[in-house]
Amino acid sequence: MSVSAEKADLLVVGGGVLGAFHAYHALQKGLRVRLVERNAAPCGATVRNFGQVVPSGLDSTWQAYGRESLRIYASLQSQADLSVRQLGSIYIASDDEELGLIEELHAINRDNDYTSELWTADRCRQRYPQLRSDYCRGGLFFPEEVSVNPRLMIHRLHQWLAEQPGFEAHFNTAVIDLTVDGLGRVNAEASDGRTFQAEKAVLCNGSEFRLLYPEMFYDSDIETVKLQMLRLGSQAGVDIPGNVLTGLSIRRYESFAQCPSWNAIKAKEPADSFAKRWGVHVLFKQEVDGSVILGDSHEYASAEAVDDLGFDLRTDINDYFVQEGRKIFDLPNWQVESSWFGVYCQTDQPEGIYNQVIDEHIHVVTGIGGKGMTSSAGYAKSSMEKITNDQASCL
Repeated sequence: MSVSAEKADLLVVGGGVLGAFHAYHALQKGLRVRLVERNAAPCGATVRNFGQVVPSGLDSTWQAYGRESLRIYASLQSQADLSVRQLGSIYIASDDEELGLIEELHAINRDNDYTSELWTADRCRQRYPQLRSDYCRGGLFFPEEVSVNPRLMIHRLHQWLAEQPGFEAHFNTAVIDLTVDGLGRVNAEASDGRTFQAEKAVLCNGSEFRLLYPEMFYDSDIETVKLQMLRLGSQAGVDIPGNVLTGLSIRRYESFAQCPSWNAIKAKEPADSFAKRWGVHVLFKQEVDGSVILGDSHEYASAEAVDDLGFDLRTDINDYFVQEGRKIFDLPNWQVESSWFGVYCQTDQPEGIYNQVIDEHIHVVTGIGGKGMTSSAGYAKSSMEKITNDQASCL
């Protein structure tokens, strides 16, 4: 059994967006970092999402992490092309209730010093000419928010990390055992027989941490979520800039739950609708090649029942995306080029993420839920502050 040539300050297990940004912030602190990823490249939730970076949809605590993420994305984009585009986000209201909610959130944003703009229906259609006039009643626009290409961003971030001194990544490397020795060093045994040593380890590998700590995983409140989405073909002559979120998003996102009229509006919603059953809200995001990502749905399973989610893609859910999408935009191409699902895990912990420390040196940081692309960069900065402070206190 061989040991990695140079002991690291931090071992990161998991190369998705949350793990990669832990590595990024550790490097900013001058630490030596080893990152291990069981696959040839990240292939989970990090690459199977919309690529919308939308702090506007989060509660006040996580919005702060999201806003910090915006600053970090901007800094990295100035050094390397991560596919970051600052085109803003818009929430389009389809009725009086949704219009009232965006007006209330606009007031909350003003108090939080987060820039948002109330747009009339005409102003919305100026920016989005294909937007249907019988759907749009008005919009709330967030000019600071950005989009990334989810299938490119993480790979380009890894390329940037690989160029930094003090960093090593090991792909196709599964950690099968983690222990802390008598000197307080973390020893990670890999499936290929190698052992990596570090002062601290952080596990950011989603629900896969159950392979290392099954009892902890199954005793947790971690919930697994399966999301389905699709891609429409290229839209000739159509420009849909930024992140487009619609009435069902207004009725779903945490930020709107802070609004005074939220509870009364939610109480009136039918409990047996298709959208409720499958957790659907309708999002649009156009990629550089003109194609449009449309979705998404949400199915839930507890930690012990994760396999119940299955691997099927539901045709009726895809049909519903297109059916509802046609009510919102007049697009020239509704041909579905591809469809897929992603899986993430989430928790009801008050912090909004699953965060546990094992043997004082191993940090399990997972269950960030659907806010990973938006908040991982900012949250990982805070997380690394805690991890390094713990390390200092042990010296």
